[in-house]
Amino acid sequence: MTPIGSDNADSPPGGLHSVPASTGDLAELLRLSGRGDEAAFVQLYDATAARAYGMAVRVVRDPSQAEEVVQEAFLEIWRTASRFDVSRGSAVSWILTLVHRKAVDRVRSAEASTRRDTTYHQRSQTVEHDSTAEAAQASMEARRVRQAMGSLTGVQRQALELAYFKGYTHTEVATMLDLPLGTAKTRIRDGLIRLRDTMGVGQ
Repeated sequence: MTPIGSDNADSPPGGLHSVPASTGDLAELLRLSGRGDEAAFVQLYDATAARAYGMAVRVVRDPSQAEEVVQEAFLEIWRTASRFDVSRGSAVSWILTLVHRKAVDRVRSAEASTRRDTTYHQRSQTVEHDSTAEAAQASMEARRVRQAMGSLTGVQRQALELAYFKGYTHTEVATMLDLPLGTAKTRIRDGLIRLRDTMGVGQ
């Protein structure tokens, strides 16, 4: 595997330069990797590592942590490549989903650590009435959004969750769902319109 290392936070680390590969090529490389073919795995890494790093740094917001996430993700890919099912989505979608999961886990772990560090301080303070009211209002709004999301079609909800709750660009959503960019944009737009109508926004 090409080693990861970077001195520039604005660009992928050295070694993370994607080699063009078709969807079919990546699926075949994943299949071979699942059978223990190290050469195929190296090709798979070279073809997808830069995109994986881009997604990781978008989530964790820290280049060095993003590198660690990519390393962890590709170790997991090597271990679980045999589970990839081409009938359930593209190879790149499977890879980026795993990378995103690892990145989110890293962020949640960091947030949990921060919460533990501040728990005592928070508990020692008196909760103001206004703060309680604001928290209750936020909870009600979140519940309304969840209920409204249930009114969307499955494809609309999937696209909207990726774009607005997980922070992916329209291009990334299209890649992860293995859709043309225009189709992905249409699903996101229609989902937003339906969500707005369901919640009565602007009425």
